[in-house]
Amino acid sequence: MSKLPNNRSGYVINQLEKEESWRLFRIIGEFVEGFDLLPKYLPAVTVYGSARTQKDTPDYELARKLGKQLAESGFSVITGGGPGSMEAANRGAYEAGGKSIGLNVNLPLEQKPNPYLSLHLNFRYFFVRKVMLVKYATAFMLLPGGFGTLDELFETLTLVQTHKIAPFPVVMVGRDYWKGLVDWIENHMLADGLISSEDMELFHLTDDIEEAVELVRSFHNGDDQSSPP
Repeated sequence: MSKLPNNRSGYVINQLEKEESWRLFRIIGEFVEGFDLLPKYLPAVTVYGSARTQKDTPDYELARKLGKQLAESGFSVITGGGPGSMEAANRGAYEAGGKSIGLNVNLPLEQKPNPYLSLHLNFRYFFVRKVMLVKYATAFMLLPGGFGTLDELFETLTLVQTHKIAPFPVVMVGRDYWKGLVDWIENHMLADGLISSEDMELFHLTDDIEEAVELVRSFHNGDDQSSPP
């Protein structure tokens, strides 16, 4: 097991111990910038996925195709703004002439914005960025990813489950990648009574990009999503 560093002063959450009131203005400023700019890009779909996905791989091309088809269907594509699957989804939208938004966050690694963005916002605080990724989305697309993608998946499902946001489509793209997790949710969380059977309907699993985009298109056309949750 790795040891925690002795000096933890370099982490953002620990820096809040000093000059908290002044840091609140920076936090508010990040919220204001997002609230001011992002409504101009509705309707939008947030695409989550790994920053480590390599070019010329099936996962990269899957994300690129997804971004392209979303843009062609009239949706802006929002990602975390970084490389990998985020870049691929932005690239697909950008190359299709659509609106491609990147909400980047300052990180020691993987923090550089990708070059396929119509709008780039940079955040210091993860929690502000998370609000923006959710608040202006008509749907959520989950591509294969690591801890961050899983965090975003379960946070989104929790918000839908608890009625904190509207029940938007949450689509997990890539059966081979996601099936083990879905089986675990069903065989343990559901079987042990930790979630309800209705909760299994909060997400959709598919390999088919056309099916994923059609789910979003049908939901959007059937409900007025002109105002964010």
